[in-house]
Amino acid sequence: MKKILLIVLAAVAVSGLVGFFIYRQQSGYTKVLTARIARQDLTTIVSGTGEVTPKTYVNLGATAMGRVTRLYVKEGDLVKKGEVVASIENVQQEASVAGQQAAIAAAKTDIASYIAAEKTAEANIEHARADLEQKKLDWQRAQSLYEDGISAKQDYDAKKAAYDTDVASLAQAVAGVSQAKANSASARGHLRTQVADLRADQDMLNRTIAIAPFDGIVTNEPIREGETVVEGIQNAEGSTLMTLADMSVITAEVKVDETDIVNVKLGQPADVTVDALPGRVFKGHVTLVGDQALLRSTGVATSQSTTGTEEAKDFKVVITLDNPSKELRPGFSTTARITTAHKANVLALPIQALTMHSPEEGKGKDGVQAASSPSPSAGAKDAPVQGVFVAEKDSRGRLRARFVPVSTGLTGSTDIEALSGLRAGQEVVIGPYKTLRILKDNALIKQDTAKPVALDAGGSS
Repeated sequence: MKKILLIVLAAVAVSGLVGFFIYRQQSGYTKVLTARIARQDLTTIVSGTGEVTPKTYVNLGATAMGRVTRLYVKEGDLVKKGEVVASIENVQQEASVAGQQAAIAAAKTDIASYIAAEKTAEANIEHARADLEQKKLDWQRAQSLYEDGISAKQDYDAKKAAYDTDVASLAQAVAGVSQAKANSASARGHLRTQVADLRADQDMLNRTIAIAPFDGIVTNEPIREGETVVEGIQNAEGSTLMTLADMSVITAEVKVDETDIVNVKLGQPADVTVDALPGRVFKGHVTLVGDQALLRSTGVATSQSTTGTEEAKDFKVVITLDNPSKELRPGFSTTARITTAHKANVLALPIQALTMHSPEEGKGKDGVQAASSPSPSAGAKDAPVQGVFVAEKDSRGRLRARFVPVSTGLTGSTDIEALSGLRAGQEVVIGPYKTLRILKDNALIKQDTAKPVALDAGGSS
């Protein structure tokens, strides 16, 4: 029995010694999270939120004062170009048009009578000329007989008077033709005036009818049948009948943060999602980048703001959808992800691995110098250098964190391009964040297997 007890005590003692030595050996190690860097495609994404807007829309305003007698469409209805969508009372306008049309009909009748009078006058001229020719021959015959002493002076005078009368009759007939033509010309002038008046009256009548200027959808209808509308300034209360939107070209108008707008350019591709249509992604491209900064709190352009507050600003970006859906409606909330840059097969490392390290900071245990003991020759600390800690084994097989300066390029949402200092397959320290801040160059480290890290294979958002 004593022998068994001694064996147990010896085993416990050995276990304790082993644990003690293991603890002493690992007491100088720092637990870290690591990740392996590799080559992959990297994309830079700029996000913005906003709403769906039609590229073309119009507020149909009232062009005549009166009571709305009929609304032929309602909000959400699709309309065709030229379709009548509303009408305003038009009794006076219709009466004016009808009266003017009657006046034109009467004027045309007068013109017809004047044309007939012209023809009658022209016929009278022909008759007067024929009669004058006969009277001229009679007078010439009477003159010859009178000169030969055969005819009496009385007969000669009668023939002469008849001839002179027909000359006057012909002149009168010619004047009658001129008068008839003048009457016709005057009537035609009055007709043109009445036609112009009819055009004006017809325009006033047309103003009581609202017609769709293009194919679209009714997005707003602020009035009801029976209400009175007035001519006025656009969008003024009581002057707008409805709003029509052309949904053949749909855009997403979003706001992008001022820190990202410098990277947004015309033509860049974008993925647009709509809250009302979950799971759908609409492809588009940037067609407008705003020049005016908008105050985030009010949405007013800074050039129009009278206050001098220093606050966050956004810029308007318009994205035209390549293949819009009929399900889209103006005002739908939307989010746009604009691809501002893309590189294929680049060496990408997690952004959280980057840290700023001062060359003046000393090395860890087994290193040359501690951070609390700066070199006497150093008057001030050197500027921090951007880099990462690479996990490498030393000659004794122990894992150490070696600081490597790194120059970077394209930035994704979770990864960043490493231009120099690293190679594919290396393990880099990515955390924890507090540990990474105080980690020393050449410090002993140990991978924390309790929290494995899986890198995003895309390396971008």
